[in-house]
Amino acid sequence: MSTTSGQTKSLTELGLTARAGREAQVTGLAVDSREVKPGTLFAALPGTKVHGGEFIQYALRMGASAVLTDAEGAEIASTELSASNAALIIAEDPRQALAYTAALWFGGQPKNLIAITGTNGKTSVATFARQIWQALGLRAINLGTTGVEGDWTAPLSHTTPEPITLHRMLAGALEAGVTHAAMEASSHGLAQRRLDGVQLKAAGFTNFTQDHLDYHETFEDYFAAKAGLFARVLPEDGTAVINIDDPRGVDMLAIARARGQEVITVGREAADLCLEGQRFDATGQEIRLSWKGGIYQARLGLIGGFQAENILLAAGLVIACGAKAPHVFDVLPMMGTVRGRMELAATRDNGSAVFVDYAHTPDAVATAIKALRPHVMGRLVAIVGAGGDRDASKRPLMGRAAADHADLVIVSDDNPRSEDPSAIRAAVKAGAPEAIEVGDRAEAILRGVDALGPGDALLICGKGHETGQAVGDTVYPFDDVEQASVAVAALDGKGI
Repeated sequence: MSTTSGQTKSLTELGLTARAGREAQVTGLAVDSREVKPGTLFAALPGTKVHGGEFIQYALRMGASAVLTDAEGAEIASTELSASNAALIIAEDPRQALAYTAALWFGGQPKNLIAITGTNGKTSVATFARQIWQALGLRAINLGTTGVEGDWTAPLSHTTPEPITLHRMLAGALEAGVTHAAMEASSHGLAQRRLDGVQLKAAGFTNFTQDHLDYHETFEDYFAAKAGLFARVLPEDGTAVINIDDPRGVDMLAIARARGQEVITVGREAADLCLEGQRFDATGQEIRLSWKGGIYQARLGLIGGFQAENILLAAGLVIACGAKAPHVFDVLPMMGTVRGRMELAATRDNGSAVFVDYAHTPDAVATAIKALRPHVMGRLVAIVGAGGDRDASKRPLMGRAAADHADLVIVSDDNPRSEDPSAIRAAVKAGAPEAIEVGDRAEAILRGVDALGPGDALLICGKGHETGQAVGDTVYPFDDVEQASVAVAALDGKGI
């Protein structure tokens, strides 16, 4: 990804110092050598499979005026760099250096920025924060898994995009008049320093459970990546909003307090923003909450008890950015369902309902099914699978989570990617031996819908908002919500 906006900045203006005091004029930034144009600063970053230093030779041929890399990258391309006029910047942490450089290059971001980390709930919290701001009459966006949504929109290919894309988006949002933005901070993005140039006012922590052990070497490495949001990215004068109901919330709290950050705790007991009670019905829930001695109640048109926790974390973040708490609580009934997060996809003529949720970890599957239970009078059917080329250890745990909490489980394909789909299903089914196995996801959804009697509900787990299914190197069009609607229409004789 590159950027060229007609501007030119010196390395000094970008906070960079080249070897031998060399200066250079930069006309754009790139992390992909194919995007390099004359005058571009090329960032050759260490990768999981190949070091970006291997591509420095190509960037130089394309006219790069400067190269940012580490000692290994400089060694890889030492011959080409010696023969070049390009300035060389060697950084101990080139990813972090690129993040700060991108921030200085684009030069602008919305004044009120927040970021949310945690295994589950990031998208929901970011979306609810954006919705609250909009309900208060403020121009706002949320940025993450579902792209850039709100008063300015754009597609994204990563939950937390690399710094050049991220700061281009933030600058574009600012130019469009956006004053408030909520970001998702993935463990990958934090580990790779993608957020280090972002100026946050507040940061939130949702929860911590098993995920991404295909990328992080250990569970503690995974936690350390997420903790970087409070230990490194959020400034000392920022506010940390932390779910203390999660066992690791205490650890995040300690990190925030050690940095001197202001803290707002969220939870069901002994929290600053406390969820005092919930009452569920078929279409939503009533919540009772307390804040600084005051008691408030609100009706949420949202399915799932955990949604109230997400709402409270979002409310805490908005309050941390200066909104009046009573005004925030007044607009909570206006919050809408987040795409692919406990989303009502279709309702059958017999009153049974089909929901779609992005739950793709064992804890998320268990949480989603348990959260749906109070809203359902009859049986609860769950469709579950697991993605290929990802943490294989969680597959039987996914099956077990579904089997422990649903009345009927159907194991189907998620995104097999390069793996054998049947092998993935077998691993999931090892945790749910009584489950029905239906490889074709469309057929699985049809079978699940067909099993619904009056008062029953179907929860389709795993893909949420996604509109494609990755099989091998191809992504086929596939939307769980759309497939659920098609199945209901076909079975209830409504036509398609």
